Amino acid sequence: MMHTAKQTDWSPLSARFVKDPYAACDAMRETCAVSYGELLGWSVFRHADVLRVLNDPRTFSNAASGHRAVPNGIDPPEHVAYRRVIDPYFQAPRMQAFEPVCREIAADLMGALAHGEAIELMDAFAQPFAVRAQCGFLAWPVGMHDTLRAWTRRNQEAIRTQDRASMVAIASEFSGYMLERIRTQREQEGTENDEVLTGLLRARVRGRPLSDEELVSLLRNWTVGEISTLAASVGILAHCLAHRRDLQQLLRSEPGLLPQAIDEILRVYGPLVASRRITTQAVHLGSQAIPAGEQISLIWISANRDGRAFENPCEIVWNRDQSANLLYGAGIHACPGAPLARLELRVVMEEFLRHTTSIAPSPHAPAARAAYPASGFERLPLVLA
Repeated sequence: MMHTAKQTDWSPLSARFVKDPYAACDAMRETCAVSYGELLGWSVFRHADVLRVLNDPRTFSNAASGHRAVPNGIDPPEHVAYRRVIDPYFQAPRMQAFEPVCREIAADLMGALAHGEAIELMDAFAQPFAVRAQCGFLAWPVGMHDTLRAWTRRNQEAIRTQDRASMVAIASEFSGYMLERIRTQREQEGTENDEVLTGLLRARVRGRPLSDEELVSLLRNWTVGEISTLAASVGILAHCLAHRRDLQQLLRSEPGLLPQAIDEILRVYGPLVASRRITTQAVHLGSQAIPAGEQISLIWISANRDGRAFENPCEIVWNRDQSANLLYGAGIHACPGAPLARLELRVVMEEFLRHTTSIAPSPHAPAARAAYPASGFERLPLVLA
């Protein structure tokens, strides 16, 4: 039976989602796999349906935002030209050059953490690492760190409350700062400078340079867009190891297993709740008949726990085949920054384990989940030894 009426079925702001987003999404996947809600439009919960959307950009457009988002909001055939500009920044030589920078950041932060007493990991480690790592990759100054953390927090709160005025103000503030950096960098053209921004200013898309609007969008995606997800990932990994002493000890003794274990942990406990598409024509999805022009939300934290795609889907099996894992998406819009994210997460967890002999939950303070649109933890008290 096909349904066409918009009937509010769920919301990521509901009490059951706030209490346990993974369990709430597991329930929706099994009972109402394509559901409508005012905040996210048509939410898609099952792995096969999400994969169908990802592999059909003609029907499910990425241009779902009111502003031009580079590169994730651009459809074919333009999309290919932008990816040609962006993809080289995440190839092996750049990753190899950045690894010692990333390791120094992680080691420095670990060295400052107290041992033997409870620390709040998100504020003391995960968020600073995410900001410093992204700024390190872009060769941005230390003075940007606090500003980016503040922007990220304010942006998440504005999205959660749907405060449109705040969203516009925050975007304008970010754009102003980025435009100033772009202007300064243009004035330095011809000097010896290895900043990513230098290369982007020289890049050409279909024979023309990137516009200021496109540059700002791209830089926003690489900073504010990535910092929260990276910080959430660090918190999720640390929480998992604190509660899974067997896995913690395995990874201490065999750190070479970390890349696959990280992907598996983040499959089960995803760091990103959802991303958007928009229908370009009427389509049937699940049991729903959806008109053209409707917002579609892909619920990553549900699709990656779907028992139709993964055996014992909620169990962490560190050596599981990861080919169906949608952690970094799939199809033509698969995340171009996946090599950077994997490097950052591997390095930070190597240093986290190297600087400790034990990671345990605090016996005196519980962890607090982050509120949508964030994932992972708002507060994560741990005891390190």
